[in-house]
Amino acid sequence: MMKRALCQGLAAGTAGVLVMTLGEKIEQRVTGRPDSHVPARTLERLAGLPERPGRQPTAVNWAMHLGQGALLGVLRSVMAHAGLRGPWSSAKFTVVRLTNDQILENATGVGAPPPTWPRQELVVDLLHKAVYAFATGAVADALAARSGPGPGRRHAALRPGRHTDVGPLPRGTARGR
Repeated sequence: MMKRALCQGLAAGTAGVLVMTLGEKIEQRVTGRPDSHVPARTLERLAGLPERPGRQPTAVNWAMHLGQGALLGVLRSVMAHAGLRGPWSSAKFTVVRLTNDQILENATGVGAPPPTWPRQELVVDLLHKAVYAFATGAVADALAARSGPGPGRRHAALRPGRHTDVGPLPRGTARGR
């Protein structure tokens, strides 16, 4: 399952980044908001690369933007393979995506906590991250569905709802054997 989740997750995450980026470019045309170079500045600090404040490191920006989205897609794929699928799981994944950004940006001193942002910027960021999470989730869910329902969904099918008298799936069944 993990090898499949890795490959499918990279594909799902990349698809999510592409959909998010398209949405960002449309939004920027409408609002006039400039490109953010926070991803590049964050990667420069994480990798110990030299910082050039007067230049906009476009290649580094794209590397962080695409790389981070593709890698996080692996987690969403693992969720889907475990049986955590659909809009509820994509909503949970939106929080993971936002948290990942904030940890990296704040730990490196590149970003500031979201409560300190102007409300308009916060809304735009939340919207774009949600688009990423739901697009990534749709692809991850579709790819994982080809392997069956996943152990969580097989457990839920034993008896709908939560019941104290329904124990876990047997080990071999949990892994889909």
